[in-house]
Amino acid sequence: MEFTSQFILLSGILLTLSVLASVVANRSGVPLLLLFLVLGMIAGAEGPGGIRFTDIQSAHLLATLALAIILFDGGLHTPLRTFRVGWKPGLALATVGVVITAGVTAAFVMTAFDLPWAQALLMAAVVASTDAAAVFYLLRSKGLQLQERGRATLEVESGVNDPMAVFLTVAMIEVLLAPEARLGWDALIAFVQQMGLGTVIGLGAGAGLALLIDRVRLPESLYPLLALSGGLLTFGAASVIGGSGFLAAYVGGLTVGARARTARLAIRRFHDGVAWLCQIGLFLMLGLLVTPSQLLPTIPQALLVVAGLTLVARPASVFISLLPFRFPWREQVFLSWVGLRGAVPIVLSLYPLLAGVAEAATVFNIAFFVVLMSLLVQGWTVAPLARWLSLALPGQRQHTPKVEMEAPDGQDLLIYHLPADCPAAGQPVSAIPLPEDADVMAVVRDRHPLAIEPPPKLLDGDYLYILARHAGEADLALLDQWLTSQDADALMREHEYFGEFVVNAEAEIAELAPVYGIDPPRDMVQGESVGRYLHRRLKRRPTPGDRVVIGKMELVVRETENDRITRVGLKLRRQRKA
Repeated sequence: MEFTSQFILLSGILLTLSVLASVVANRSGVPLLLLFLVLGMIAGAEGPGGIRFTDIQSAHLLATLALAIILFDGGLHTPLRTFRVGWKPGLALATVGVVITAGVTAAFVMTAFDLPWAQALLMAAVVASTDAAAVFYLLRSKGLQLQERGRATLEVESGVNDPMAVFLTVAMIEVLLAPEARLGWDALIAFVQQMGLGTVIGLGAGAGLALLIDRVRLPESLYPLLALSGGLLTFGAASVIGGSGFLAAYVGGLTVGARARTARLAIRRFHDGVAWLCQIGLFLMLGLLVTPSQLLPTIPQALLVVAGLTLVARPASVFISLLPFRFPWREQVFLSWVGLRGAVPIVLSLYPLLAGVAEAATVFNIAFFVVLMSLLVQGWTVAPLARWLSLALPGQRQHTPKVEMEAPDGQDLLIYHLPADCPAAGQPVSAIPLPEDADVMAVVRDRHPLAIEPPPKLLDGDYLYILARHAGEADLALLDQWLTSQDADALMREHEYFGEFVVNAEAEIAELAPVYGIDPPRDMVQGESVGRYLHRRLKRRPTPGDRVVIGKMELVVRETENDRITRVGLKLRRQRKA
């Protein structure tokens, strides 16, 4: 009884401190996951907390459960558009990239620790996969928004790279435990089976779960629990029959997020909180498991491994994996640096300990040190690097206070409180660029609803109720701009990034260039529009922020829809004086 009470008390203290640590992280810029690690170490056996936690089996169970939930949540929060943009390069990084990273890192491990190739490759496989969740938390906390292609690639890579890392880790453990075993066609077939079954089960279970959520009538608070139980069921079913449970959980979450229409906001908000709880638990547990006195002697060799992984292995994997996709050098540099290690190495480092592999404790210590240094160095520098490489889109304008509510049949009810300086102020309701299948339901002024016909003029302080169905992100962003306060600093940053002028992508480039005193580009096609010319010059899927220089004029992609450029920014480049 006393142990139970003490356990609950300590858990409450650690969880409370972890949540409050987010305040410190937001104000100081310290990566939040790093603070979780430090709290775990402080509470551990060699810290003031004195908690001795050595149950590897329980740690593995809890870590696997937490990672499954994190991946399911990652799929839920990945828009289908983002997946379409990033799935090809993300998959390349998650397969070929992980193999290259593990292979190159293994060479540094062999040099640093004088280990056989199998043990070196095991250690490298444990730290080969990335954790983009920590990166995006840091970017959001700094108010940064990455270009879509780089953001989508990182999100997809982090969601689907776990099967390859798990496969390599398990394969190396089998080789170490049975030296006569060899990696051949059987191993390749097993990997393809894991990927294939994980994908199929994730798609099927996700579609079934989405249908169940939409068809079954439950109290509002039970829908998130139904989604959570379905995510765990998806992971377990795939794992039991020989597929990748991690991949199935991510794909299942992606499918549910794209198809389920009922209680979407409630499900996402609930899973966001649960995923944070899992992140906190994972990093606290890693801090509790580590023994600093055992870690200190390995620091010189571990630094060599970290340097090889960060400065050689990750850049090599990014450059080789992305060769077919024509990524600009700036994005390749950023993706090379943002190979942040997080939750997955925690889970994988427990596999050798469970299997009783020689040097398993060293593998765990190196995984801890890699995660620690990755959070400390890369986590602290990712935001400045994004700005320096001009990959951070201008910050969003300050949004109008807005409430989103769910309405029947998958519709969303948007409630805006209009400020005096928004573009819609003084305009009739009919002037608002509503998304397709959206309608203004009410305008409330001084607590009294106004008649919609004839369209009233909108004034400061009005409440605007809009019912939207299947509205896209671009449509909602345009709607927000109309109903948003005009932030002068944000507008200036937007002009500096996208240019002073906005051009219709359908305008002919031959007619546009002379207006700004520029000769039409020699490589244009007769009658070619600005959007088509940009698309042809880029030679890849266009995303906001892509740019092409024509003499002293720079064309910048502002908005796209279904891979088609819809709005273009025009920036006049200042000529340097001789």
